Parts: sequence; structure tokens; C-alpha cells
Amino acid sequence: MHKDPSYYIQGVLDNNRLMLARAITLVESILPSHQEIAKHVINELLPHTGKAVRLGITGVPGAGKSTFIESFGTMLTTLGLRVAVLAIDPSSTRSGGSILGDKTRMEKLAVNDMAFIRPSPSGGSLGGVARKTRESMLICEAAGFDVIIVETVGVGQSETTVASMVDFFLVLQISGAGDELQGIKKGVLEVADAIVVNKADGDNINRAKLAKKQYETALHLVTPSSPNWAPPVMTCSALEEVGLMDVWTTINNHKKIMTASGELDKKRQDQAMSWMWFLVNEGLERWFYQHPEIQKLLPAIKQRVETGTMAPTRAADELVEILGKDLLL
Repeated sequence: MHKDPSYYIQGVLDNNRLMLARAITLVESILPSHQEIAKHVINELLPHTGKAVRLGITGVPGAGKSTFIESFGTMLTTLGLRVAVLAIDPSSTRSGGSILGDKTRMEKLAVNDMAFIRPSPSGGSLGGVARKTRESMLICEAAGFDVIIVETVGVGQSETTVASMVDFFLVLQISGAGDELQGIKKGVLEVADAIVVNKADGDNINRAKLAKKQYETALHLVTPSSPNWAPPVMTCSALEEVGLMDVWTTINNHKKIMTASGELDKKRQDQAMSWMWFLVNEGLERWFYQHPEIQKLLPAIKQRVETGTMAPTRAADELVEILGKDLLL
């Protein structure tokens, strides 16, 4: 890794694809020396960010996320837009490595000069979202990409985590036998800006229309996250490239409404503050576990709590007091 932050900063601003990839690798690194350089890089790139459409996409397994993103991303490039895809892959619990086929899932988009695909193992972080996805988004924005797509693995809390870092959160669904609403959680409905029923082609068109009505009914039972936007339900076929332009029009309408009302700026401000507090809490937790006195006393305190000879409240107070004494010194 290069030690001079300007090496990465200039490379990203020049839209050098190799430097873009290296800058993201830098922010993903867990080495303290790399993290120090990464902080400088992100801070210097910050004034060049904020112009892109930040789009989060989730969906049940089998909803055709990769096909949708490839078709949708390709369509956007034909409109002259530059597209970056941050695909958050599940991680192997043993190696921490990515277990999906990375770029092979989007072969056409991967070789498109107007697109940039970056697969990142989730590393077991909150909600399966790569620990450094927010920084990666900022780097791509600084490199001049017009649309940043964050694809989530769609498990656990990943949906709400991704929703907390994007402007527009799209939930991809499919129609099938039985209850259409089985595969969708209430929490996802609450953060969705649109639901798109994919694979509305061939024999599936009528089922997709029925599913659309069911999702519309479900959305009526949920309080929208914005007073200015009622999430629509749409159908499309990523395979046949039908309905994709309607999705893009909806995203643009959402941006116009949210910008005019001031809600988009407020949302991004709230997201930045939320991210800051997340990092503060993470830093405090790291400091806590690395503290020599904590490391010395924690095993004995844990044992006393487990055997019932010390109340958890008393144990917590004693551990926090150790840090308090450290701060007073």
C-alpha cells in the first residue's frame, strides 16, 4: 500500500479505475496504518461527493437481483450515466472470504466501460453489509459516478442497514405459488421506497399482476417513512428488459420530490450523524476490550456473573469505572 494519501486522492479524482479499486481496498483494510491513510483520503474526497443517486437494492433469494442490476445498470449506461455497483456478498465464516461468484454474476456489466463493479465480502458485519460500504460509496461518487447501487445479501438486518445509507431503497420481489407476502418482512415494507415485482414475463405475467395488488394492499397497512412519498408497487422483467425505464423514472421522481421538500438533504445529514455515532460506539467498544486492566479483570468478573456470585449490574459498573479512572488520570 502507498503511504501518501494524495496518491489515492488524485487517482480517484482522475477516474483512474485501478486507483479507484486500490482506494476501496485501502478503506477495507483493517490494518491501523492503512486506516490512518484512509481517513485522510476520505476527508479530502468529501467535497467531491454528494452528487450521485444512491440506490439500495434488496430482494428475496431467487428474485433475480443480479439479473435486474445487470439489465438496469446497462440501461443506465445507454442513457450516458456512469454506474458503480457495490455488491455485498455473504462471507465464509471460516475464511472471511467471499463465497459468491463475484463479478461472474454480472458478466455484461463487468466489461462495460461506463460501469464499475466491486464485490465485497460482508465480513460478518452488521446486517451483512460490508463494514466500509459507506466509504466505498463516497469514493465512487468522488470518481464521478452518477448512480451508486448497493446490493445487499438480503438476510438478517441487512435491508434496514442498507436503507440507512441510501437515498432510494428498492425491494425486489417475485410472484409464486401461495401467499406472496410470506417472503417479505414488515420492517422491509417500512423502509421500502418502491417494491418491484420481477420476472413479469411469459406465463408469469398474471401472477405478477396479482402479486402487485397484494403488495399494494400490504403497503396501505404500513405508515410510509416519508410524508411526501407513497411507495409504489411496479412490475418488470429484467430478463426481457421490460419496465426498467419506469423504475428509473420513479427513482427520479422521488429525488425531485425529496429535494424540493428538503427531505433528501435532511436524510443525508441524519445518515452522516448516524454513521458518526456508529463509529464512536465501535471505537469505544474496541478501546474497552483492548484496555489492559479490562483484559486482566474481565475473565474473573465474567466467571462471577456466570456462577451467580456477582450481579450483572454490579459487574458492568465495575468494568465501566475502570475506564472512568483511566479518563481521570
